[in-house]
Amino acid sequence: MRIKTPYLLFLGDARDALAAKTGQGIVDWRPDAVAGQMRLSGCGADLGVSELSIAEAARAGARTFVIGAVNPGGVLPDAWHSHVVEALEAGLDVASGMHVRLADMTGIARSACRLGRRLFDVRHPRGTFHTASGRKRTGKRLLTVGTDCSVGKKYTALAIERELLRRGVDADYRATGQTGILISGSGIAIDAVVSDFAAGAAEALSPDADADHWDVVEGQGSLFHPSFAGVSLALLHGTQPDAFVVCHEPNRRTMRNVDVPIASIEDVIAETIALGRLTNPHIRCVGIAMDTSALATADAMHVIEQTGHRFRLPACDPVRQGVGVIVDGLL
Repeated sequence: MRIKTPYLLFLGDARDALAAKTGQGIVDWRPDAVAGQMRLSGCGADLGVSELSIAEAARAGARTFVIGAVNPGGVLPDAWHSHVVEALEAGLDVASGMHVRLADMTGIARSACRLGRRLFDVRHPRGTFHTASGRKRTGKRLLTVGTDCSVGKKYTALAIERELLRRGVDADYRATGQTGILISGSGIAIDAVVSDFAAGAAEALSPDADADHWDVVEGQGSLFHPSFAGVSLALLHGTQPDAFVVCHEPNRRTMRNVDVPIASIEDVIAETIALGRLTNPHIRCVGIAMDTSALATADAMHVIEQTGHRFRLPACDPVRQGVGVIVDGLL
């Protein structure tokens, strides 16, 4: 997919910042690709960029209308359809990371065809995959895993790739979700692959590489999340990680969108090693990445220090501190 920039990021009526994580991820990692944001009444998220209407964005040179919000089930609300059509009529292509395909929505698809615009369903991989083989591949791999959804797995992976490249280490970020694909320009949305082939898709995502090359794979969900554990396990088996980093938000008590207590770091480390040994007997935890955005600086530094001491592992907040200590241990 070659999606044209700049983007107009459409947040609709996203209920909070986490619901707009697709848009926020693009702003954080590709700010040069963002013309502005468009929000509807009642939207609880703000990306901190220019507020533009579709007409204003088109005049400013925007090329693609990006659905920058997510919701349980990945459904495009009916109330958003007219805005998508308006964007097409204004001359913009449309990109969506929703489970439901733009191309399957009759009104939107007909408008795109009539106007000669392109629809990008980035969550739906193009091509076919084989079932996983379990064959050990050359090169090295790191996977970010989580105590829950939306705890920084993508940001941590991007930060680790950037730090490795800064140190002259050959590395690639491997996107496994719609936001990562929009940021990096390539990848496979693992949660949209038929379950029998998800681990095989993860193998295809991180193929044989040079001995010193690191593939840094964006994790999805959590092995302990009742909705998404299957996706997390497929990634774990398919990527065959040599190393993993646990991502955690210290002040979260229940898992996202379900009434289940958040998993503990101890349990995530133990379960990831136990299950990961199926395809890589030498899998190991190399650090803990913490999202402390809800904490004051002093409190954040305290909890990071305590966590690192408790587990005898490098611990950090990738946004506040960078991931240098984790990469030190990795190398």
